[in-house]
Amino acid sequence: MRDGIHHIDLTVKDARASRAFYESVLGFMGYRLADAHANGYDFDLRDGEAFCSIGILSGRGENARRTHDRYSAGLHHIAWNAASREDVDAMYTHLLRIGASILDPPAAYPRYGPTYYAVFFADPDGLKLEYVHKP
Repeated sequence: MRDGIHHIDLTVKDARASRAFYESVLGFMGYRLADAHANGYDFDLRDGEAFCSIGILSGRGENARRTHDRYSAGLHHIAWNAASREDVDAMYTHLLRIGASILDPPAAYPRYGPTYYAVFFADPDGLKLEYVHKP
């Protein structure tokens, strides 16, 4: 698939500490653990010809333990497509069950479009994540 994202690598403070969170959230979306290595792990999603991998890596270097700031240069947030509004609601229920940090509960966000419906949440290091349905 031309122009689709092949993979994303996210750096977290401690990949081992974040593994349960990402395994649960990405597993909900259909990603499966594909590889574990000394500095982290990879989750793959295959849907026919489409493929996407998300790597979770432990931070290294002098800034490895800094707090994530989505308003500084770098990644602001990642949003995944949901199949329906009910899918967004199911993700929200899942997030509550695993004790995830909810930034904004499921709601319509007309400023992003008349049919935009999403839940916003954060990973253990404060990285903003989103699950959205926009037909």
